[in-house]
Amino acid sequence: MEQLRIGLEWFLNPDHVPFLIGQELGWFADAGLDVTLVAPDQHLDAMAAIESGALDIAITEPIHLVEDAALGQPTLGFARFLHTNGGVMYLERSGITRPRDLIGKRVQYPGAPGPGGLAIVSTMIEADGGVPSGLVPVNRGFHHVDALVDGDADVATLAFYNFEVVAARHGGHPAGFFALKDWGVPDFCQLVLVTSPDVFAARRAALGRLLAVLSRGMDLLHQDPVRARSIYLRATGTAENDPLLSSIFDATVPCFTFDLTLSTDYFDALSQWMAARGLIAAAPPTPWTNALALAPRR
Repeated sequence: MEQLRIGLEWFLNPDHVPFLIGQELGWFADAGLDVTLVAPDQHLDAMAAIESGALDIAITEPIHLVEDAALGQPTLGFARFLHTNGGVMYLERSGITRPRDLIGKRVQYPGAPGPGGLAIVSTMIEADGGVPSGLVPVNRGFHHVDALVDGDADVATLAFYNFEVVAARHGGHPAGFFALKDWGVPDFCQLVLVTSPDVFAARRAALGRLLAVLSRGMDLLHQDPVRARSIYLRATGTAENDPLLSSIFDATVPCFTFDLTLSTDYFDALSQWMAARGLIAAAPPTPWTNALALAPRR
């Protein structure tokens, strides 16, 4: 059995169901793979862990892949598997109705007071014809809903529709949402697999088998979501009658994509936006390959 240690971008959640399916149904074992999912206790420096040998691959978002590449880290993305609708969330009771209303608001996002969250909100304000000013960064980690409900912030970014918006509404807090794709921000709310170029070259055959199982797991998710949900509940020890989990799971299933590729044009647009907003010094060469994503997986 060939071991593959996969670093998660967050705690184990419905975004990771295809991997749990591969583990429980023995598909990874049939492919000669011993797959371990590593959930971080706190923010994980995935590329440092891969370089040290603690991980083989990691799950991240394209924006972080570009950040690492712009810093000169040896990083390479090779497959995406989830694409959700992400953006800026607010509670309907706030009176916010359009991005121009975000001027002067308190903005909750992980990493505040770093520039990422304000870059997103500023871009949306400008796309709506406004001039960004008076934005106040707030950091409640990934607790977006709590930050809004507790009154610590007016808006939260980066929120995933299938998670935070569903959770807010489930808790009796009707939430509104401005999607990145609708207001001038490159749509980076996708989960991708990354590794180093050296690991990719050395473990290419194993990574190809991993993608075959991943693709098979996503097929099961779309074709038999009830069975997939049962696998998730057993793997995580979640109660069958957890209504919030059921809502999030149902909203997440459509987000798994059959197309594992990303284009050079996509990364060019993302890198140029990040450079223009001061998130990176300059656009790096595209840190991506479709070699495995386009290869036959059966």
